[in-house]
Amino acid sequence: MAPDEGVGGRIDAAVARVFGRRLPAAEGLPRYVAPLPPWLENVGLRLAWPIALVNLVGTLFGFWYYAGRPLNTAPPLVEGQLGAAPLAAYPLIPDSPVATMFIGLSLAAWRLDWDSQWLHMLGFFGCIKLGLWTPYVQLVLNGPGGIPLWLYWFLILSHLAMALEAFLIHRYASFSVPAVAVAVAWYGFNDVVDYFVPVLDGPHHTWLRAEPLVTGGFDHTVLAHDLAASWAVVLTLAATFLALATRVEKVKRQA
Repeated sequence: MAPDEGVGGRIDAAVARVFGRRLPAAEGLPRYVAPLPPWLENVGLRLAWPIALVNLVGTLFGFWYYAGRPLNTAPPLVEGQLGAAPLAAYPLIPDSPVATMFIGLSLAAWRLDWDSQWLHMLGFFGCIKLGLWTPYVQLVLNGPGGIPLWLYWFLILSHLAMALEAFLIHRYASFSVPAVAVAVAWYGFNDVVDYFVPVLDGPHHTWLRAEPLVTGGFDHTVLAHDLAASWAVVLTLAATFLALATRVEKVKRQA
């Protein structure tokens, strides 16, 4: 056993003494769909309740971020993005808070033995997509200007942690094709209304600091908008590929 695996095994054993629970067996899926070492998967699953709670608290923080955080524009847009949108558009705007809600509820559903495959897939897609979209936008498009430095790095690191959470789900979900279709429909629809077809006073993607404020809203014709849109679509496609590939690998082992 390699030294890091030995340390990981000891960490898993220590966590199991406090949060002991029989876990779904590791299926030996290939690394491209299950990149986390088994001991880390075990720790994450043993800590399902605390992790679910952290995600749901993150959901509340995210709604504050979208609703009450003044945007650094001239003049300041003090009502936040939700305050500037019609009520019917609210489910389409705070993508990251909705994603943390999905993964939090997915972990809770698993622990409560509620077979909700569509919820698990929404959690998987949300964590992959928003866990990687937000760091890209912050590091490449936005930069740290306009928000406190601690909040800037908190957004980056917390979203990267979301991406890791996605790779716990294969241990307890079947990745059924109908459930994957639900997630593709939801996140594909979000891509359309966020970037391509304005509805309900859209586009509804997270405001980018690179988009200047103009009369009637923000200028979505700048390059930053196109780059954010391209990365969002790529991540939706990547999540779809990973979900279906996980399904194939799981079916192979069941056969």
